[in-house]
Amino acid sequence: MKRWSAASLLAVVIPIACVACAAPARVAEPEPGQDEAPVYLIRHGWHTGIAIRRTDISIGMWPEAGDFPQAQYLEVGWGEADFYQAPRFDLLLALKAALLPNPSVLHVVGVPSPVGDFFAGEEVVELRLSRHGLRGLVRYVHDSYKRPEGGRTAAIGPGLYGDSRFYPAQGHFHLLNTCNSWTVSALRAAGLPVPGLAAVPEGAKRVQSNDVCLDSRGLIYLIDRTRGLHILERT
Repeated sequence: MKRWSAASLLAVVIPIACVACAAPARVAEPEPGQDEAPVYLIRHGWHTGIAIRRTDISIGMWPEAGDFPQAQYLEVGWGEADFYQAPRFDLLLALKAALLPNPSVLHVVGVPSPVGDFFAGEEVVELRLSRHGLRGLVRYVHDSYKRPEGGRTAAIGPGLYGDSRFYPAQGHFHLLNTCNSWTVSALRAAGLPVPGLAAVPEGAKRVQSNDVCLDSRGLIYLIDRTRGLHILERT
C-alpha cells in the first residue's frame, strides 16, 4: 500500500492538472502537530472507492454509517445503478450506462480490518487529511445520498462483497459523469488542490492507461497504471 500526503498527491496521484474554470481549492494537508485522519483511495478495475476510518465519522454527518457498527472503516463508491449492482459484467448494461443518463447508487462497505489487509489485491493509496478536510469529505458523501427530507436513507440491497449495501444516490451516471468524476469531486471537497497545476516529476515513467473519461467541463480523467489518477484540460 502506498502512503502519500496531500502535497505528494499533487506530484504523484495528479501529476498533470491544467487550470480549469474553478479556483484551486485550499490544501487540506495537516500542519505539523495538527490532528490528522487517514483516508484511502482504492482502485477496483472500473471503479474507485474512498475509505474513511469509522471512528472519524459522526453519525450526525453520515447517518447511514450506523448500518455498520462493527466496521473499522467505511469504503464508499458511486456508480450507475444497474451496472454497479450487477453480480457480473453485462455488456448491455455497460452500454446503457455509457450512452444514456441513468440513476446512480452508492456502494458502502463495512471494512472490519486495516484497509491494506482487506484490499490486499487492489491498488490502495493512503492520504492524510486535516480535520477540516475530513469534514468536507464526509459532508460530500452525506450529500451524495438521495435521502428523504432531513432523514436517513434506507439500503436498497446487499453490496458486492463483505458487509456491504447499496443506497440510492444523487446525480445521473453517464459517459461524462462517471465514478472517477465522483471520486475527483470528493477529493476536491476534502480541500485537495484539484484542479491545479503540477509538474510531472523528473524521471517519471510514461502514462500507461486504457481508462479515460471526459466530463462536461472538458476535464479528462485518466487512470494511470503507473502513477494513479491524472486530470487534464481538453484544449
